[in-house]
Amino acid sequence: MPATTTFYRPAVISEDTWLPVLAALRREPERGQDGRVPHRVLVADDDRAIRESLARALDLEGYEVVTVVDGVESLTRVHKESFDALVLDVMMPGVDGLAVCRVLRAEGDRTPVLMLTARVETPDRVAGLDAGADDYLPKPFELDELLARLRALLRRAAFVPENGTADVLRLSALRLDPAARRAWWAEEELQLSKTEFDLLELLLRNEGIVLDHSTVYQRIWGYDFGVDSKNLAVYIGYLRRKLTAVGAPALIHTVRGVGYTLRVS
Repeated sequence: MPATTTFYRPAVISEDTWLPVLAALRREPERGQDGRVPHRVLVADDDRAIRESLARALDLEGYEVVTVVDGVESLTRVHKESFDALVLDVMMPGVDGLAVCRVLRAEGDRTPVLMLTARVETPDRVAGLDAGADDYLPKPFELDELLARLRALLRRAAFVPENGTADVLRLSALRLDPAARRAWWAEEELQLSKTEFDLLELLLRNEGIVLDHSTVYQRIWGYDFGVDSKNLAVYIGYLRRKLTAVGAPALIHTVRGVGYTLRVS
C-alpha cells in the first residue's frame, strides 16, 4: 500500500481504504504549544468526500476539527469560536473561500488560512494570496503535504518575543511560559492552579478576541457546562484577584451575554 494518500475530486474515498492508510501514516500528534491542548482547525469544503476525509485525517493527527460546507457557515463559526487555522476551499457556492479570507482580514482576524483549489494557474494562486491566504495548495494534493503545510502555518503563527525565545506569550508586563507553566506580572510570579493557568493561557493566546462561554468551556474542560453554570465565572474571579494582588491593572474584561476577553484598557 502506498505511503501517501492523494485527494481527487470528486472521487469518493471509502472509509475501508482510507482509515488503514491513515493509521499507517500516523505520526506523533501535533498539539498546542503546551503539549496538551490540540490545535483547532476549521475545514470548509462543499465536497463531502474531501471534507469528511480531511476531518478523519486531521483527527488522527491529534487536531480538533470542525467542518462546514460553505463560506457563510465558515464566517459564522469563526465569528463565534476560536480556531488555530482554517482550511478553505476556494470554489464553494455562495460566499467562496476567497471572500471568506477577505472578510476576515478586513476584520483584523489573522488566523492562518490554507486555501485548497482545483485551479492551478498562477493568476488563481496570486488571487488567493492577495485575498490574505497564508498558503495555497492545488488539488489533487498529497495528505502528507497538506499536513506539513498546516504544521508550518501553525509554527509561523506562534508568538516569538523580541529575545528570540519561542513560546513565551506577552501582554504589557504579563509574561506566560507554556512549556514551564509559569506566569509573571513584571517580576512577580503568579501562583496559579492548573485550570487557572490553562484559562489565562487561552485568553492570552486570543488577546483582544472575545471568547464566548461555550468556547472556553470546550477548550478548558472539554465540554460545555451549560448557560446556568457559574464554574467559568468563579475561575475568572480567581484570576482577576491573583493579577490584582501582583499589581496588574484590569486585564480580563467581561462582555455581558457573550464571554471574556484579555486586553490592556
